[in-house]
Amino acid sequence: MDHEAAASRRPPSGVRAEQKRAAIVEAARKTFLKEGFAAGVDLIAANAGVSKVTIYNHFGSKEALFTAVIADALDAPLGATVVAAIDRLADADDLRQALTEAAQAWVKGVRDNPDVLAMRNLVTRELPRFPELGKAWQHQAPGGHHPALAAALRQLEAKGRLTIPDLEVAIIQLYSLMLYPHLVFSAYGTELDANLSDRLIAHGVEMFLSHYAPSDPSPVR
Repeated sequence: MDHEAAASRRPPSGVRAEQKRAAIVEAARKTFLKEGFAAGVDLIAANAGVSKVTIYNHFGSKEALFTAVIADALDAPLGATVVAAIDRLADADDLRQALTEAAQAWVKGVRDNPDVLAMRNLVTRELPRFPELGKAWQHQAPGGHHPALAAALRQLEAKGRLTIPDLEVAIIQLYSLMLYPHLVFSAYGTELDANLSDRLIAHGVEMFLSHYAPSDPSPVR
């Protein structure tokens, strides 16, 4: 199999192709979490019920498949509830309350989905042997991820409710205030209790809104 040729071809499209792609990502996620990045494509193909050729036709390489698995794991907490909460930010009468509710839903999605933390810890564990994993994780960094949040922040700036000169920095700061503490604690095999998590969110929202408040604002609500 010419992997370079497979990587250069356009991946299959259509409903059936998307279903097969989703099945491959799901099987790869379970396989990587169990076996690490060293898991062979043959094993992943067997677990997905497809051929090795099919995996390369869809993804081109194991590294690209791993990147897709990371993206899927990061998107998992952004279920319908979280996306809806983020979408409400731009039109919220009380922005502080709306951002707090969105953050609470987001953190809950991370805490309730062990795969998010497990995938992050897998990348950390495998990084010394496979430096390319760091690049894969970086490519899914918050600055280029979660378009719902980016769109909401852009709308809030357009309406004059926030002033955000650097959207990428703003998104990473939100992650740092709300989500990163959970990732750090999970790396040491523990987690933040609910009370501390709520306090981090409350203070984080206050810090974020104060920092990005317009220079001549109406009171941020």
